[in-house]
Amino acid sequence: MIDARRLRTLRAVADHRTVTAAAAALYLTPSAVSQQLAALEQETGHRLVERNARGARLTAAGEILLTHTNAVLAQLERAEAELAAYGAGDAGTVTVAAFATGIGLVLAPAITALGVSAPGIRVRVQDAEGDASVPMVLDRQVDVAVAVEYRGAPGEDDRRLTRVPLYSEPFDAVLPVRHRLADQEQVAVADLAKDTWIGPYPGNPCHDVVVLACQYAGFEPSLQHSSDDFHAVVALAGADAGVALVPRSALRGMDLTDVVVRPVHGSAPTRRVFAAVRRGAEAHPLIAPVLDALAGAAGGVGLGRGTG
Repeated sequence: MIDARRLRTLRAVADHRTVTAAAAALYLTPSAVSQQLAALEQETGHRLVERNARGARLTAAGEILLTHTNAVLAQLERAEAELAAYGAGDAGTVTVAAFATGIGLVLAPAITALGVSAPGIRVRVQDAEGDASVPMVLDRQVDVAVAVEYRGAPGEDDRRLTRVPLYSEPFDAVLPVRHRLADQEQVAVADLAKDTWIGPYPGNPCHDVVVLACQYAGFEPSLQHSSDDFHAVVALAGADAGVALVPRSALRGMDLTDVVVRPVHGSAPTRRVFAAVRRGAEAHPLIAPVLDALAGAAGGVGLGRGTG
């Protein structure tokens, strides 16, 4: 009989592509992961993982087993959800990983709402970048992710996850007050082709949005200044260090004295935010109310195309 714990180990290796990284995600030693894989190969009678200098990858047999692994682990999540419901599991802790703006915009209001609708549920929050929280869910480090779409993100058809769309928001152009386009009501990205740019570091989902928006406009941005903190990005723009594209919600409550904020002309680059849980867990009596509260909070998010 195949051990479900070893299936989780196989999926971690497939997700992280090295035994060392999979071990870290599972809070095991690399030796323990290797032993789990060896035992799984003995149970199945097939070689499942090939290792080389660049890491580890699944064999054809491993890929077949991985397909069934996703279904098995999702079914186990459903079983846990039903057992919790049977036990009237209306009290407990749910851990949510979310990026800073998402915490302020939807997670904090959701916690307030849960205090009324499900007072037995305690939410524990972990701050995580928009592309980091989904791997945390898959590695069982957290129960729920509030994440953003990014290049390489698991798609809506990923059998490991259930996704709940929350909100979409445009990026606005942030310019120094003395910029040549500061008096325009809207700014076309193409008109900023010769400017110096300020933006997040590569790996941040917003970096991809900015670069792709510029590429669609026909140029590569000259990113001379990098920060993942949008307060710093706005401060640099205010110091006439360059121009930037910033998610509209990130500008709320900022001191915008030294900059002008303008909507992007035409089809604005967009940040899409969603909640994700391991497939099957969406019915858990502790997790389902959290997802409902997040969706409810997202319904009140107003990020229309006004001017900044």
